[in-house]
Amino acid sequence: MPVLFQKEKRMATIFVMGAGWGTALSVMFDRYGHMVTLWSPFEEELEEIRRYGEHKRLLPGVPVPPSIHLTCDLDAAKKAEIVVMAVPSFAIRKSAAQLKNILSPGVLVANAGKGLEENTYQRFTQVIREELPHAHVVALSGPSHAEEVGRGVPTTIVSASSDQKAAERVQELLMNERFRIYANTDEIGVELGGALKNVIALAAGVCDGLNIGDNAKAALMTRGLAEIARLGVAMGASSETFAGLSGMGDLIVTCSSLHSRNRRAGMLIGQGVSPKEAVHSVGTVEGYYASRAGWELSQRMGVEMPITAQCYRICYEGQSPQTAILELMARPRRHESESPWVRA
Repeated sequence: MPVLFQKEKRMATIFVMGAGWGTALSVMFDRYGHMVTLWSPFEEELEEIRRYGEHKRLLPGVPVPPSIHLTCDLDAAKKAEIVVMAVPSFAIRKSAAQLKNILSPGVLVANAGKGLEENTYQRFTQVIREELPHAHVVALSGPSHAEEVGRGVPTTIVSASSDQKAAERVQELLMNERFRIYANTDEIGVELGGALKNVIALAAGVCDGLNIGDNAKAALMTRGLAEIARLGVAMGASSETFAGLSGMGDLIVTCSSLHSRNRRAGMLIGQGVSPKEAVHSVGTVEGYYASRAGWELSQRMGVEMPITAQCYRICYEGQSPQTAILELMARPRRHESESPWVRA
């Protein structure tokens, strides 16, 4: 593979937290000459990668080169220019807090996870800033399955931060010819799009599990994006962001790909498996948790989100998918054009 960017870019020292999605990112960063350390809290997980040369459970078939340093020692983050957090939503705050006395002031922290914190429903950049107030925090989001990033499939994402220089710095250091990055200052819109598309992907999987056809799934995706944008604008985001990579782009890939754990869990639910059993079978399903967060935020902000509400009822109140569909189809008449979608 030609490496077109190496001649014009300075290589960075990168510390990656989380050996799931983080393994794919580490392999990609290493491929383009960066000095990469991959951290996991589980020594047995790292030992398996060393033994087999790949993460057989989460990323089979993607070689992990020996040039990537594998460690359970957080002190290895001290020399990093960029810390990339790729941990599940439940581990975001704890992981950031563990770095509090390790990172130098002004270090770049790029969060690659998508979701909202349980109970507080804060965006991940908010959580990280609370724990690491002296860091420059950036959100990475967009259509980017780990299985494809690890194999070097062309991928395009967004680097978002209210700190424009930080977003552009991450873009400058991490972008390559297989990993294109656009900078964006609307971190609210980028993070909400990345978190709440998981809810719609779960619902799309339910449609596939019920085998109710393409028409219903296309409508679900379209109206799902509209309600995510409605909430985002109410919370201060730009409507334009939801038509971009972290909105429409991420929604399309997560609703349509078999790589998507949210879609796979939804398919099981549509086939009659209970939501808890579906999540246990598939693994981490962020849409399950985000359905509660999205519903709570919609109530807090006074924003109508009917698809998210039905997902919440299916996941937490025992609502049947068939009843959810009937209730969505029987809602009162509406105009399609929505002022929040077009208002800047």
